[in-house]
Amino acid sequence: MTLGERAAALFGVQLSAEQEAQFTTYARLLVEWNAHVNLTAISDEEGIEVRHFLDSLSVVKALPPRPDLRLIDVGTGAGFPGLPLRIALPHVRLTLLEATGKKLQFVQTVIDTLALSGCDTLHARAEEAAHLPAQRGQYDVVLARAVARLPALVEYLLPFAKVGGRCIALKGTTAQAEAADARRALALLGGRLAAVHTLRLPGVADEHALVVVEKTVPTPAIYPRKPGIPTRKPL
Repeated sequence: MTLGERAAALFGVQLSAEQEAQFTTYARLLVEWNAHVNLTAISDEEGIEVRHFLDSLSVVKALPPRPDLRLIDVGTGAGFPGLPLRIALPHVRLTLLEATGKKLQFVQTVIDTLALSGCDTLHARAEEAAHLPAQRGQYDVVLARAVARLPALVEYLLPFAKVGGRCIALKGTTAQAEAADARRALALLGGRLAAVHTLRLPGVADEHALVVVEKTVPTPAIYPRKPGIPTRKPL
């Protein structure tokens, strides 16, 4: 099956021939850059398609049903899950936040090569960017994959979300346990656990999960705390 056929069967995502070609180019760039920049431990064709592209596209199962969403991908790394979502959903506006300059250079190269409009990059740490007026409380959806355990992660994510918006964290088998551990942090930060969606990726034994958090009230101005503290001392 092609990537498009798999995406349609698993998540109802329809990809045009042009979009499939964009994913092919993205995979080629990832392999080329990974030879000299540490972007991913997964560099084979099937692994990239399943564990990066399909994994990222699974987020559509938890997106609000609106055409004009503004998204931010916090700690995007090599662009996951943000860029695959932007390729598949051209109407979304996307900001890709990353603290490592070389990774952000790669992301910008993908954006330029694929001529993706509506994409911005931001070179900063989440703890600092979330206090910027142009970023705080501005997003309908805040995304993260492989950044931190949920009790710390929600401190990074919730300040970016609008009240009524949502945060979506891509997690594995620890999703339910992390969600339970994050209850106190959510109460302090103005969020509530909305859902934990579980699904399977082709050929992957471990369960995959989307943890969805709704922003119910503004996050207190003191959060997020200074860089490093949310991870060292989760709420």
